[in-house]
Amino acid sequence: MTNNPPKKNYVSTTNACKLCTPLGASLAFKGVEGAVPFLHGSQGCATYMRRYIISHYREPIDIASSALGEKNAIYGGGPNLKKGILNVMKKYNPTMVGVASTCLTETIGDDMRLILHEFRQEFGDLDLPDVVHVSTPSFQGTHSDGFHLAVHAMVDQLADPAAAKGEVTADRVAVFPGMTTPGNIRVIKDVVREYGLTATILPDVSETLDGPTLEDYEPIAPGGTPVKEIKALPGVFASLEFGSCLLPKTGGICLEDRFGVSNHRLPVPLGIRGADALHEVLCEIAALDDMPRRYELERGRLVDAYVDGHKYVFGKKAVVYGDENLVVAVTAFLAEIGIRPVLVGTGAEGKGVAKAIESLCGDLLPEMPVVREGVDFYDIAAEAGTMSPDIVFGNSKGQRYAREWNVPLVRLGFPIHDRFGGQRLKTFSYEGTQELYDRVVNALIAKKQSDSPIGWGYI
Repeated sequence: MTNNPPKKNYVSTTNACKLCTPLGASLAFKGVEGAVPFLHGSQGCATYMRRYIISHYREPIDIASSALGEKNAIYGGGPNLKKGILNVMKKYNPTMVGVASTCLTETIGDDMRLILHEFRQEFGDLDLPDVVHVSTPSFQGTHSDGFHLAVHAMVDQLADPAAAKGEVTADRVAVFPGMTTPGNIRVIKDVVREYGLTATILPDVSETLDGPTLEDYEPIAPGGTPVKEIKALPGVFASLEFGSCLLPKTGGICLEDRFGVSNHRLPVPLGIRGADALHEVLCEIAALDDMPRRYELERGRLVDAYVDGHKYVFGKKAVVYGDENLVVAVTAFLAEIGIRPVLVGTGAEGKGVAKAIESLCGDLLPEMPVVREGVDFYDIAAEAGTMSPDIVFGNSKGQRYAREWNVPLVRLGFPIHDRFGGQRLKTFSYEGTQELYDRVVNALIAKKQSDSPIGWGYI
């Protein structure tokens, strides 16, 4: 007989360790050239999301809305959705409109597929943009789920063998990097190019969410994955997608199931093991015996840095929180460098985080950390406060708890509101891992100095 603990009664969330599902979808759509994210729901949803995204990326962000009111909640939001798309066409002239549902429209049962079918029939005489729709109610899933669902929707609804002219290009790959920074997208572009390959990265936010200053305001930021490349994805030689806790339906899986494109599901390329896995696959695709000399040197310098900084990090205890794929990758990185993760928390549920950690780095850990899924910051703080952590890893939402515990917070993920440059942080490949490792070591050194009555010293 199994003695299972009684199921806890539902308690309202206090400072959620996740954001809403359509926000993630909006970020994915922002990585497509000429695209406008469009929320089918109330105006407040779009306003809230713009505020959050602008604060992190420090770029102008437009998210259109069907702006439903009380009347639409009763009679349906179809007319508003159609009119809203027409208004977006008039103001932005987009190549694609990415429509994401919200709690309101999912609750009242709007059939977006049917509404958009009617829209195409009614306005087929116009030069219509591609319209992609995705179901993203916030009462189901997280912003990370919304991101991956939107990527899958774009591949599923746009990819067309005819656009690839029935041919497979041997040096072309698709990369689905997951929800990451523009800085990391630039790293991946550089890595793939170094192997002599051409990548279609979906989504590509390297410019759309981290662009240069322009003399004149442009309604849609330059950059992003061209829609024609998304349509031609059936012609790529292989696809790569990053993450250890991905949804069953992803862009890579869609390409494999529908078009026979070989999919390589890899852990997030953070840490030596994570980066090694990426470079091994690229060597295989590019038919190379060894990685380019540049990366051999980067890897060697990273190993040397691990040795040099070992005395500062070894044996420290860490709390890690955030998106499920990020926390697994960070935990594996900490296991490599000798920091002991004691608590790993995520707002996502049912993603197999503990199993992924065990598979990825269980052999490096003296004992498995406590893993909590579906938790908020109240739960994380209550448990972590008894563990005496030395350092915390996660986004800005955990700042108050790191301050209470008097330990450094190494900021990663989304959102980062209380520091500058969150959109440029790098963690991918050996280059990004090196930058993160330096930040970790320096955070611990700074803490040691601030606690010393002497202050500065030769450490």
